[in-house]
Amino acid sequence: MSEEILYRYLDGNENIKLDPEGYLVKQGDWSDEVAALLAEDEGLSLTEQHWELIRVVRDFYARYEMAPAMRPLVKATQQALGDEKGRSVYLMTLFPGSPPKRLARIAGLPKPTNCL
Repeated sequence: MSEEILYRYLDGNENIKLDPEGYLVKQGDWSDEVAALLAEDEGLSLTEQHWELIRVVRDFYARYEMAPAMRPLVKATQQALGDEKGRSVYLMTLFPGSPPKRLARIAGLPKPTNCL
């Protein structure tokens, strides 16, 4: 798998490498600033609601060592943030298209295994 360099990170001294699908090659490169750059690349401006979900998927990954697909994402969100936010409609509003893929990418996690 070839790597590509997407950004000159912040002060211009560090390059962030992404795989061809736009996921971080090294998870250790992730930071809030990198998340904001990745979100910008996705056409998103991160709000507190986005950050809540980023924390949910990062916590999920820390617990299960995998990024959640849609159903586990909905359930994890419901458990962490309540019934109102733990719905696919809410996730789609904040991360249109494929919430699991977009969230994993912005959160610096690998692509969810059950996502095309």
